[in-house]
Amino acid sequence: MPSTVIPGKVFPGEDMAPPAPRLDGAVLAERRRRFAAQIAGGVCVMPGTGETLRSGDVHYPFRQDSDLLYLTGFEEPDAVAVFAPGREDGSFVLFVRPRDPDAETWTGRRAGVDGAEARFGADKAYPIGDLARMLPELLRGHETLYYALGRNETFDKRITSCLNDLRTRVRAGVSAPGSIVDSRRITSEMRLFKAPEEAALMRRAAAITREGHLAAAGAIRPGAFEYEVEAAVDGAFRRQGASGPGYPTIVGSGPNATILHYIQNDRQMQAGELVLIDAGAEFDFYNADVTRTYPVDGRYAPPGRDLVEAVIAAQRAAIDLVKPGVAFDDVHQAALRSLVAGLLDLGILSGDSEEILAKEAYRPYYMHRTSHWLGMDVHDVGAYRTGDASRKLEAGMVLTVEPGLYVSPRAEAPEAFRGIGVRIEDDVLVTETGHEVLTADIPKEPAAVEELFSGLR
Repeated sequence: MPSTVIPGKVFPGEDMAPPAPRLDGAVLAERRRRFAAQIAGGVCVMPGTGETLRSGDVHYPFRQDSDLLYLTGFEEPDAVAVFAPGREDGSFVLFVRPRDPDAETWTGRRAGVDGAEARFGADKAYPIGDLARMLPELLRGHETLYYALGRNETFDKRITSCLNDLRTRVRAGVSAPGSIVDSRRITSEMRLFKAPEEAALMRRAAAITREGHLAAAGAIRPGAFEYEVEAAVDGAFRRQGASGPGYPTIVGSGPNATILHYIQNDRQMQAGELVLIDAGAEFDFYNADVTRTYPVDGRYAPPGRDLVEAVIAAQRAAIDLVKPGVAFDDVHQAALRSLVAGLLDLGILSGDSEEILAKEAYRPYYMHRTSHWLGMDVHDVGAYRTGDASRKLEAGMVLTVEPGLYVSPRAEAPEAFRGIGVRIEDDVLVTETGHEVLTADIPKEPAAVEELFSGLR
C-alpha cells in the first residue's frame, strides 16, 4: 500500500486519509455564524466527549457530544472547541489529538491539527496538550464566558482554575470574564428547529427504522426469544447504513411490556401475547424513535387488541392536533383524554372522566408524557415552556407522539388485562401548515399489522 510521508512520520496511504465531516461543511459554517452572532463580545468554550471505560481496557462505543457535533462535525474524542467572535487570530479554534501513526494503527485515523483546519473549517487548530497553556489567553478580555457549567466536572475544575488565574493578574491589567452563561441556552434553541437538511436526515433515519421494524416482524413467533428480535432490528439498522440504534432497543413481550425502559430482552415469547418494540435508528447523528406493539402469533385477540385500539385512537387524537400555534401540552392533553375514555369503555377505570383527570387516577396505567423533542439526541434539547405557559409549536420542530397503556400484573384491573402493555409511537415534524408524520409507513393499525404478518408467514 502506498504511503503518505510527513517528515519524521509515516501514515497510511491516500485512500486512508483522515476523515472529513459527515455533516456538510457549508451547513456547519452557517451554524457557527449564527451561534457567533449570539455570543458577540463573549467567548465560548465547548468540550467534547471523552472515551469511557466499559470494563478492563475496553471502552464503550464513542459518540461525540451533540452540541460540538452540531457546530463542528468533529467526531473524535478529547476535542475542545473555542468560539471567540472577532478574535484576530481566528474566531473558531479547535484543540484536537495530534496525528500519531502508532496510535492510529491501533484505534483508527485521526484528523490531527492540519485536518481540523483543512477538513473541519477551524480558523486555527492546536494539539489538545496546548489547551492548558492557551486557555487563559483565549478567555482574557471577555466579559462573558459561555460554558455548560456542571456538565463535565473535570473540565469545570479546569475552567475554574483558569478564571482564578486570570483574576490574580488583575493588577497587571488582565480582565477575566465576569459572568458565565450556559451555552446550551443558545445551542438548544438552534437545534430545536430542524433545517431542511436535518429533516432529510431524520426522514432517512425513519426509513431505516421501518426496515428494522419489518425485520422484527419477521423474527417474532411463539417460542422465539426477545433477543432474537433485538438482533433482527439492530442488524437491519446497520445493513441500511445507520450507525446503529439511537438508544438500546426495547423488546418487551408479555408482562415485560409494562416496564417502560425494559432492555434485558431475554424472555421467550408465548402465543397469544403482545410484544412491544421501541427501536429507532441513528443516521448521521439524527434519530428516529418508534414504538409498535405486535401480536406474537400474528393476530390480535382481545383484550390485547382492545388496548391497542384504545392507544391508537389516543395517538390519532394527539397527532391530529399538531400544527403551528398549538401548545405542546395540548398534544398530551388530547391523548390523555382519549386514553381515559378508553379505560372507562374497557372497564379498567370507572367514574367520571373529569374527576379521573383531576385526581390523576389514570396514572397506574399511563405514567409518562405523550411527547418529547427529537433530533440529534433521542430526548432532544429545547425548552418545553416559555415562562409559565406551555410552549407553542412552530414549524421545524420534531416531536414524538407516544401514548401507551400499561396494566401491570399487580394492577387493580380486570384480570384479563393484567400483564399487558401497549405503546404506539411516531415521529412528527411540524410544518408551516400542519404536520408530517415521518414514520407513517411503519404499520400500526391492527389490520395492517395482521396483513404484514400474514405476508411474512
